[in-house]
Amino acid sequence: MHISTFILLLFFITACSNSLETEEKPSVKPDKITADGNQNSPVYSKEVLYNKILGMLVGSAIGDAMGAPTEMWSRENIKINYGFVDRLDTMVREPSAEGTWEYNLPAGGTTDDTRWKKLIMEFLIDSDNGFLDNSRTLDDQKFAEFIVSKYKKDIQSLKNTDGFSPEPFEVNARKMAWLQEWAMVARPFADKDLNGYSYALNKFYGGEMTCAGMLYAPAIGAFFPSQPQLAYSETYKLCLFDIGYARDISALTGAMVAEALRENPSKNAILNVTRDIDPQQYFKSRLVGRSAFRNYQTAKSIVYEVNQLEKNQIDLSQLTFPENQHFDTLKIARMQKAFELLDQRNQDMPFHASEIFLVNLTAIMFCDFDFEASLAFVINFGRDNDTTAAVTGAILGAFYGVDHLTEKMVKQVITVNKEKLGIDMEKLANDFTMKIMKQQDGATL
Repeated sequence: MHISTFILLLFFITACSNSLETEEKPSVKPDKITADGNQNSPVYSKEVLYNKILGMLVGSAIGDAMGAPTEMWSRENIKINYGFVDRLDTMVREPSAEGTWEYNLPAGGTTDDTRWKKLIMEFLIDSDNGFLDNSRTLDDQKFAEFIVSKYKKDIQSLKNTDGFSPEPFEVNARKMAWLQEWAMVARPFADKDLNGYSYALNKFYGGEMTCAGMLYAPAIGAFFPSQPQLAYSETYKLCLFDIGYARDISALTGAMVAEALRENPSKNAILNVTRDIDPQQYFKSRLVGRSAFRNYQTAKSIVYEVNQLEKNQIDLSQLTFPENQHFDTLKIARMQKAFELLDQRNQDMPFHASEIFLVNLTAIMFCDFDFEASLAFVINFGRDNDTTAAVTGAILGAFYGVDHLTEKMVKQVITVNKEKLGIDMEKLANDFTMKIMKQQDGATL
């Protein structure tokens, strides 16, 4: 063959090959979303994504609502007043800034755990907030400004309160006080005042290693479905109120939700986030290593130990049973044993990030990702049970999607939050889903 002919033939074959490759590459349609940006990532529809986003939000709210009547209670007090809690119940409690804002909300009402998810989702939905350089990289300074702006509006609402009756003043004072600790930290950060931020952060709720970021971390994680590495990094960035390894725990919570949002999520992959996702290199911390991973190992050890308990070792007189017998006798006994082992690791404050993370992981593993059973485990353990259940419910709600959660609970929580608290979860989840799809459609993943 003549050399020129060979070159022309080679050019023709190459051109045809390139043409075929171009035609065969799947395009991302506006109503579709790719997960990780590689060829093997799943592609799923708006309906699937919405179902899982709403599952995250409602699942978290169910956990929040189940724990709200007994928030911060001891296990003994829960047993005396409610027996074994495995359903939603009315809230006979006084309102507070961090708790319910109204007296005696009906079953399904929620606390600051749900309000925080609403707040962060609204921040992320707003096209003028959240992003650096029109990318999917979140802007922590804008987030701080957003918190300050919201707090100022609450102050103004209190100042504008009119009338003689004390109730409106009390209501608006609670709404203002909800964000007062957070605004004191957010303001110097927004002003780029490093010293001011450092001083304020170390006084935040008395300098305790609180679960601050865990209140809204699941919603940030949901903003990056199927991308746990990115979810971790962006959650970590916005956890301005976390001290020490609490920030790592919050970021891991976001990453677990992102992993759970895969179309066909893996239980092991969700749990192994604590091992596999470490952009900040906590494992390399000198002398200490990664505290969050030790929580995971402790949870596994607890579950292993309690599963060795046999029926002949059970003292039935010490057990509290659910009315609907959701657990068998052996399961109840093992759960009570798990409670005792967790008690040995309780922190000084129930809302310590490490304690909440440990209880959450233990519940999920002990109940093998069963939604209702995991929430019942968390609620009946006591302490800061509404926040822990809100985190557990968010992960499992994202895992299953709202269609696979208990229909009665879903309807109750959606209705009460919309009618009594002004939180329209269905609209919020829909707007959030559309924002995710718009961002991913326009971003290079």
